[in-house]
Amino acid sequence: MPKTIVAVGSTRRPKLNAVWEALTILGPTLDPNAPFEVVGQEASSGVAHTPLSRAEIMSGAKHRAQALATRARDENFPWRFFVGLEGGLEIVSIDEQRLVFLENWAYVTDGGGYGAYGQSGSVLLPDALARKVVDEGTELGIAIDTFAGGHGIRDAQGAWGVLTRNLITRQDAFRVAVINAFAPFFNAALYRETSNPLRV
Repeated sequence: MPKTIVAVGSTRRPKLNAVWEALTILGPTLDPNAPFEVVGQEASSGVAHTPLSRAEIMSGAKHRAQALATRARDENFPWRFFVGLEGGLEIVSIDEQRLVFLENWAYVTDGGGYGAYGQSGSVLLPDALARKVVDEGTELGIAIDTFAGGHGIRDAQGAWGVLTRNLITRQDAFRVAVINAFAPFFNAALYRETSNPLRV
């Protein structure tokens, strides 16, 4: 039985595990008969190391997925879906107060002209961490190591885990984003009958 291969624009373990976990849940609704395989490939986001807006985060996720789709066409890889994952910050001003939220986004495309976004939700950054990243330009992965007194946190629980005491990890957040991004694929009748396809 042929496999359904899902290419992910990263080789980082939390991202790959998040896609695996998401496919465990939603895979049977995409194809109840085919086994799934996840392959990780480095793909540029085309955005800053820590995006500072929702639009930039979404653009980074889409850019990674589209880069994989192009690579598959050019090199004849048998990949069926392409997943781009990106984390970053959304800065909101409420009652003259700056609030900075960590968000994770996924973009999924079939490489044939249809794609969709999914988001994880968001968690508030402490002011000291927000200042370090937003005002001083420190990469979030570096800043969270310093902030939490750890090393390589991005490849473990991530900033999500530090901020929520591991109730929600980076992997958890990406898993939710991936499931949400796949919704128009596994629930295609609803999405494509009630709205125009989301062209890549």
